[in-house]
Amino acid sequence: MSDSSTYRITDFDESERPRERLAALGAQALTNAELLAILLRVGVKGLNAIQVGQQLLNEFQGLRGLHQASFQDLQSQTGVGPAKAAQIKAAVELGRRLALELPEDRPTIHSPADAAALVQYELSALEQEELWVLLLDTRNRLLRIEKLYRGSLNASTVRVAEVFKCAIRWNSASILVVHNHPSGDPTPSPEDTNLTRTLVSAGKLMDVEVLDHLVIGRGKFISMKERGLGFS
Repeated sequence: MSDSSTYRITDFDESERPRERLAALGAQALTNAELLAILLRVGVKGLNAIQVGQQLLNEFQGLRGLHQASFQDLQSQTGVGPAKAAQIKAAVELGRRLALELPEDRPTIHSPADAAALVQYELSALEQEELWVLLLDTRNRLLRIEKLYRGSLNASTVRVAEVFKCAIRWNSASILVVHNHPSGDPTPSPEDTNLTRTLVSAGKLMDVEVLDHLVIGRGKFISMKERGLGFS
């Protein structure tokens, strides 16, 4: 093959081709990059389709990032034109709609501990503060998790409109806010309390209840609602 050739899945050994592996082993046996390779079909000079798929995952920080990426963002990537961008967006959207059609498979938040269990492993390992918003339906089932802010968090740096924008977009009945303390100590700061008070007040105006604000530490968490901090 010349250096100017593109890399096609048919150039793989048959046992390594994602489509054949899917047929033999099932889709669950494939990596995210292999599944993307099936959509992409061909690679580019120097990269096969699986490698292009992995580059996309790296660029957008996983499947959630691919979901949030715009059509324009996708088609601007190496090896992805309008047709491939459309295929990726369509596949991700089908997955989202399937999840919404199967609410019984979604986690249900009954307590602060339930919410903490969903996020604590990842949040407690971060070196910077991040603020995430759990979007819930009318039965407190998880719709999605939005990762909104990274860095120093307080009522002046967090835009309230941005927090509730995602809730409105996904028709969320309520939200649960979580953020981490990289120090490992989940004790809420005065800034955490002020931010919580601001979000709770805004939620009442927008008819989107703020169920709780969790502060995640290393191996432990604190519910600000249980502590009466920011909730009247």
